[in-house]
Amino acid sequence: MPVIGDRTAVRNTVTTVLGPVPAHELGVVAVHESLLSVLPGAEYAFDITLDRAEIFETLAAKLREFRARGGGTIVDSTGMFHGRDVRLYEALSRATGVHIVASTGMGPEEMLGGYFLTPQTNPPTPWPAGKFADLFTGEITEGMVVPRIERRGAAGLVVTAATRTGTTATDESLLRGAARAALATGVAVSLRYGADAVRDLGIVLDEHLPADRVVVGGLDRADAVAADAAREIVGRGAYIAVDNVGTEGDGHLRDDERAALVLDLVAAGHANRILLSGNAVGVAKGHPGRDIPFGYVLSAFVPLLAAQGLSEADRRQILVDNPRELLSVR
Repeated sequence: MPVIGDRTAVRNTVTTVLGPVPAHELGVVAVHESLLSVLPGAEYAFDITLDRAEIFETLAAKLREFRARGGGTIVDSTGMFHGRDVRLYEALSRATGVHIVASTGMGPEEMLGGYFLTPQTNPPTPWPAGKFADLFTGEITEGMVVPRIERRGAAGLVVTAATRTGTTATDESLLRGAARAALATGVAVSLRYGADAVRDLGIVLDEHLPADRVVVGGLDRADAVAADAAREIVGRGAYIAVDNVGTEGDGHLRDDERAALVLDLVAAGHANRILLSGNAVGVAKGHPGRDIPFGYVLSAFVPLLAAQGLSEADRRQILVDNPRELLSVR
């Protein structure tokens, strides 16, 4: 099983479900997607089917379409307990030729299982950041846990999310634990902010993780745009992800507004800190999916940017160079 261990041996590589690959082989990267997303508990519901052969065929078709559009790598950002299936992802990568980077991590607080939310203390208290860090680090250095069976493959990213209405004490432990795991292993952190993107980034950076090892997602939410959060975040050296492309409503921008945001940031000299993705869900169980193609960014949004003047060099920077730098183990 490929694991990180000696960081000097894997520098300039990215950890995929099939092992480390040279960073220059990633191609175009979709940095925030979900292959299989299962609401915790849905696997036990009488009205939910989990036919792995059917799921494989559905996802394989979507990944082949992504590759046909010019895509090379999918980052699965579901984290630990929302349907992540390492064996399935290995088979999908082999069958389609698409690199798949899986993730460790969890959050926000409301989506944690009771064991992680309220350990047996009196009174109950959130897990400390150090315990989360140990949990995530193990999935990077020893392999991702297949519950009660084995460890298999290695996570290539730490993901976490804060509560939309405001970061809780547990969310802060998760953010700090994610940062410590990233600092210990050389992978990056992908965080989806709660109510204040700049504050949540500050919590991560307070753990001495370099800013260029962090991407803050959801910066195409209307509240982030109103607060001019993207400019402040790139000003601190972190990456920003415009990663709900194709989604409108629920407090998000329209695609034309997203394009204007990207073009404004590029004009301000920040092309080297922008990432794009669709936050699509390939197969959803127990909750509504976000059923847009993994290739939507390439088929619809990039042509929109090009038509509005984004250069080929800047498009390559955003789609290829930036995710390669973020995902490379350091």
